[in-house]
Amino acid sequence: MFEFKVLSQEDVAPLLDMASAVESNLGVYRQRAEGLTDTWPTVFNVFEEGRADLDIKSGWLQGSRVFGHKTVGWYGENPDKGLPALVGLICVYDEITGAPLGVLDGTYITGVRTGAAGGIGAKLLARPDSRTLLIVGTGGQCACQAAGVICCMPSIERVIVVNPHRPEAAYAKVATIADEVAALGVDCAHVSFEATDDREHACGEADVIVTCTMSRKPLIERSWVRPGTHLSCIGADMEGKVEIDPTIVADALLFVDDTAHCIEAGEIEAGIKQGVFGPDHIAGEIGELVTGAKQGRVSDEQITVFDATGMALLDIAAATKALDLAAERGVGQNVRI
Repeated sequence: MFEFKVLSQEDVAPLLDMASAVESNLGVYRQRAEGLTDTWPTVFNVFEEGRADLDIKSGWLQGSRVFGHKTVGWYGENPDKGLPALVGLICVYDEITGAPLGVLDGTYITGVRTGAAGGIGAKLLARPDSRTLLIVGTGGQCACQAAGVICCMPSIERVIVVNPHRPEAAYAKVATIADEVAALGVDCAHVSFEATDDREHACGEADVIVTCTMSRKPLIERSWVRPGTHLSCIGADMEGKVEIDPTIVADALLFVDDTAHCIEAGEIEAGIKQGVFGPDHIAGEIGELVTGAKQGRVSDEQITVFDATGMALLDIAAATKALDLAAERGVGQNVRI
């Protein structure tokens, strides 16, 4: 009765580069700010603490007339088996008929849209003259975040990479990251990449900090962060995860992607539960900066934070874009059910 398209990771990757993901994300943030989206409750499950977990995210893009969901699992031991740590599928449906439009690999889309989110947070909240980016975490998001920030902020000239638990992993990542960033369609020929095992010193040199780890305790202390720094917090996407000292957030201009979700399971969850600050400390959602409804940074001395837990809306929009391009280019398999 219905025919839909199936796209593998090999199909999707050539269709969506970082610039396309940034454009897609901005469209979602704008729709959300204009009241044209609906995000439904997220399902979380931890199979084994620190080793395997799962979330199911879903939502409705009224402006695009589609809805959908993503089921994605994180399996920390997968890389040792030659498999990606992040594994998932995205399903997109027509709003009018409910007909399935496509089933897509979720690993690549999750990576590129999350990198775009970190980059957009920096573009809208960091100092325009920012030159040095620090990435905390060397997993699959490391290169995506570098690509996202460089794409959105061509002023970046230096990227420092650190792994809080395995310093050697940062040095290994630096050997490959430039090629990974370039593979996402981002010109990084003007950027130097380096590794360090001194988080404190690196924080003191950074204009922009992106955290993308699985941590459940703060990895960055308040005293390490200098005035004017921007932080895009990416890793905290499940209850109990936290990457930075909550007092950093308390002292910062704070924007989030999804207020309710961030309070429940984002970087700000810990600070709110500990009473360091309240929900009223949230200045707004990132989409309100996109539309101009809210003002961002007001001085070069201000610390800013973007808490991005990630929304299914971003996956659905990117998947829809990939499906449209696949139809134009004759990519993927058509399946009838």
